[in-house]
Amino acid sequence: MNLALIVLAAGQGTRMKSSLPKVLHQVAGAPLVSHAIRSADGLDPARKIVVVGHGADQVEKALSTDFPDAQVVLQSDRLGTAHAVDQARESLAGFSGDAIVLYGDTPFIKPETIQNMLLAKADGFDVVVLGFDAAIPGKYGRLIVKDGALMRIVEAKDATADELDVTLCNSGVICADSELLFDLIAQVGNDNASGEYYLTDIVEIANNAGKRCVAVTCDEFETLGINSRPELAKAEAIFQTAARHDAMVNGATLQAADSVYFSFDTKLGKDVVVEPNVVFGTGVTVKDNANIRAFSHLEDCVIRKGATVGPYARIRPGSDIGEDAKVGNFVETKKALIAKGAKVNHLSYIGDASVGEGANIGAGTVTCNYDGVMKHQTNIGAGAFIGTNTSLVAPVSVGNGAMTAAGSVITTDIPDDALGVARAPQKISNGFVPRLVKKLKAAKEKRDANKRTEG
Repeated sequence: MNLALIVLAAGQGTRMKSSLPKVLHQVAGAPLVSHAIRSADGLDPARKIVVVGHGADQVEKALSTDFPDAQVVLQSDRLGTAHAVDQARESLAGFSGDAIVLYGDTPFIKPETIQNMLLAKADGFDVVVLGFDAAIPGKYGRLIVKDGALMRIVEAKDATADELDVTLCNSGVICADSELLFDLIAQVGNDNASGEYYLTDIVEIANNAGKRCVAVTCDEFETLGINSRPELAKAEAIFQTAARHDAMVNGATLQAADSVYFSFDTKLGKDVVVEPNVVFGTGVTVKDNANIRAFSHLEDCVIRKGATVGPYARIRPGSDIGEDAKVGNFVETKKALIAKGAKVNHLSYIGDASVGEGANIGAGTVTCNYDGVMKHQTNIGAGAFIGTNTSLVAPVSVGNGAMTAAGSVITTDIPDDALGVARAPQKISNGFVPRLVKKLKAAKEKRDANKRTEG
């Protein structure tokens, strides 16, 4: 079965009060429009058409990484939803299959819901509309159903009093054969209160042509559209509540669930323990039995089985924390491979580096990876011991079983089992402190006397 997605993402979103296009505002680390496209995860759509308008270049750039196969088409004039869908007509010329119309500001439509619409289409219905029973129907369009058939969709501003009493409302999501969809759109007029071409009119047009239309329902929260910052915050809260629930149901312990924040792609294994106030950025995988301690921030990294991270750790992109390894308080890693059983327990920065199995990194260790122009690699061997306050000036290697003396600045490679010491010899000046204090006090008295004279 061929499937095409048509995602409407042309709106300016004036209520966002933002220079960023509405559909690029994020929930759980991903733009709203990306969530909309992921509504079809597992359905393997053959085509993805995104209709853009305001901020078209920004939207296209944002999509290019995660959805390089998405085709962007421009809606120059905003003349309604039917007009917006019609902008995909040329791109889908010759396409044979079903089309689903989605909305770039509606992030929570589930793949299962899309599947239910496709099943209804496969059962012989020509046009399938996604509806929901609204607690407060308000300004939503109403789905008018008779004997199980969807007869028409009426916008609230055009509805009669009886029609306004209907609680089955329109989400805007529609499924139909691609060719039929564009044939119906060609017949849509704009004789309505807004003077716009409503996509919803295709239902009545289809019925008049003897086609079969039906409504498939979903939970109201799936249809939440985002138009303002408060609605964006509400959407984030909905996502986080669901993600926390799913994590715990699948075997993770969240000690203070409401304080943990997930991204859309966070993956936690079984028996993972997450302490309070942990933030998972995008691209994080945590394997079984790992412990993420309080106030840690992780992004684009892997935490392997039995590892401990934090408290107050920052694990940055490209980090791979090995089995049973420990990355402790106020440690930052970036593009770092910390091997099995290695320890970086305190107040250290490990960037562009590999730390061998069982190595111990002393407090205050810094890999000096950046020379102002380029990044350089530091390699620390298995079983190595890095003394407190060591600076490793990359590119540099410390061999297996080697050591550095505390306070050293290491600029050349240290062989296996060797000790590297690089610090100035300590000097003792007896009686120095009283002499210094006497000198400083005399200078202060002279300065104060000069001020009094000048005053």
